[in-house]
Amino acid sequence: MTVIRIRTALRTTVAALAFGLAGATAGLAQDDGISVKITAYAQAVAETIGEDEGVAAFYRARGFEPIWTGSSEADRARRLALIEAFALADDHGLPRGRYDPDRLMERLAGVSGGRDRGLLEIELTRTFLQFAHDLQSGVLEPGKASSLIKRKAPRRSSEELLTLLSTQPPESVFRMLVPSSPEYTRLMQAKLRLEHRLQHGGWGSVVPTSSLRPGESGNTVVALRNRLVAMGYLRPSLSATYDDRIEAAVRDFQADHGLEPDGVAGTSTMREINTAPEERLRSIMVAMERERWLNLPEGKGQRHILVNLVDYHAQIIDDDKLTFETRSVIGHQAADRQTPEFSDVMDHMVINPSWYVPRSIVVGEYLPLLRSNPYSVGHIDVVTASGQVVNRAHGFSQYSARSFPFNMRQRPGPKNALGSVKFMFPNRYNIYLHDTPTQHLFSQPVRTYSHGCIRLDDPHDFAYALLAKQVDNPESYFHGILNTRRETRVNLEQPVPVHLIYRTAFTQAKGQVNYRPDVYNRDAAIWRALANEGVVLRAGQS
Repeated sequence: MTVIRIRTALRTTVAALAFGLAGATAGLAQDDGISVKITAYAQAVAETIGEDEGVAAFYRARGFEPIWTGSSEADRARRLALIEAFALADDHGLPRGRYDPDRLMERLAGVSGGRDRGLLEIELTRTFLQFAHDLQSGVLEPGKASSLIKRKAPRRSSEELLTLLSTQPPESVFRMLVPSSPEYTRLMQAKLRLEHRLQHGGWGSVVPTSSLRPGESGNTVVALRNRLVAMGYLRPSLSATYDDRIEAAVRDFQADHGLEPDGVAGTSTMREINTAPEERLRSIMVAMERERWLNLPEGKGQRHILVNLVDYHAQIIDDDKLTFETRSVIGHQAADRQTPEFSDVMDHMVINPSWYVPRSIVVGEYLPLLRSNPYSVGHIDVVTASGQVVNRAHGFSQYSARSFPFNMRQRPGPKNALGSVKFMFPNRYNIYLHDTPTQHLFSQPVRTYSHGCIRLDDPHDFAYALLAKQVDNPESYFHGILNTRRETRVNLEQPVPVHLIYRTAFTQAKGQVNYRPDVYNRDAAIWRALANEGVVLRAGQS
């Protein structure tokens, strides 16, 4: 059934319900006991407002007048807009059953008397608020799916939402609830396209081999060709040979999946090619939920830094356009080394930084060495809380991980763990972006090697891009400080929002979807949580 037919049917149904509610209201006006029945309505509203102070304040301010169950044209418009919005809940990957629109329609059709109308009024309000929060800010509380998702959903207050609904055209309010970012729009379009593909056979049969190379022929090449055609990477063809066109299609596929684009369908490439479309659909729906968590009133920032952890890249975005990008290394998969997800604001960089070793590394890695040999780890100073270097001759065997009273600091230099520059957005997790002397790691396809901080492949160019907003010759300015070999803080005149995100599905500007492995298994946890809330794949529905 098309969206137009759904809306037409809904308008007919809700119009009929409107007459029923209007009749009930008219009956009240003709009854000599009107004051009793109106009081019954108001009493029912007051009794069921509950603990939500925003809802209570809204209804008290309007003398308990309804916004849903009255007979006015505005009330009818709100009822229609709400039911129509529920019809599109699946498009957004929301748990439609949570709102139970069929039961609400039955309640609308069968309402009678003041008390029943009051109970229905608040039920509709609560359902609207649930839907509004889910659509605008996400179905889940971010941190409940993973303790390393350090985000708080940007929820509007109940009173603000209800005030908007009571003063603005309802259609515009529901449009306003939808996240406005281009990424959310593209993800939703990708979701609808993939659902359509699944309704028409998906991507066909998997390719029954572990690898194929250019020049090969046969049935397995035909299977590869057909799969690439169904995915949209190749125009229909009758070729049974791994020719130049198939090789080019494989290269495009590899680029979209974070693989080396060599045109060879090796083991890793074939594994991605044979991934089920239902799994990709789950990734898109999780990405939509994650984008709702970033639906900030102020947006992501006219200029902002975006680090998609599982894409292993750090980007500078200006006015929704990518202006700089470099490869990155993120935290190891071990639970105590994974990079968390959060947003903060970068306000300075440090050129020629010292490395103050995190306590977990000091006691977990270096203290056992110092206990055995006090002169080990000689490239790092052992210092007091005030920064004075400790005489190692006294030894450290008397200290445990709990009692060790010192810090450790590596001075600036070419072998410093932070390299020549670090970029600071002060946060409670002690995470920042920085240079590194271990450049060979950037050639690895999976770059999970750090203790949690984010290493950059081109940190100097990253610094130039940031400094270009405040100095005429950022490269000369940067190296003038670097050559002093002195630790120097450089403030950013215009602080830049930083968003550390985790997207196994994300889009390019033209709408093409990219996919990445779920290296921390966070998306799997989010999908389980969404499914527990009633989110379902719509792949098999017509």
